[in-house]
Amino acid sequence: MIKLDSGNVLLKRSHRKQVMSWLRRALRLGERIGNFVLEISMQRIGKAYEVRVSVQDSVGTLNCRTRRHDWRDAMRDLVKRLTYWLHEQQLGHATP
Repeated sequence: MIKLDSGNVLLKRSHRKQVMSWLRRALRLGERIGNFVLEISMQRIGKAYEVRVSVQDSVGTLNCRTRRHDWRDAMRDLVKRLTYWLHEQQLGHATP
């Protein structure tokens, strides 16, 4: 399950589709692990965008955040971290 809270960031429909396409691999990995819940919150703070991710699944939890000047860069960075972490969890090598 995914919950996207865009906060004070205006996302067009095409932007939401783009984010979902970036998350596709992470979602598949999370479904394999089981009890997968992903919460994403975005906020604009000054000239920067902050994206926070909270993940809960049957193996463990992950909370991380990033702050960049462009929301796409911040989201892409977190999607890469999330995918790497889920892949390591699936292999059994993840550490909190």
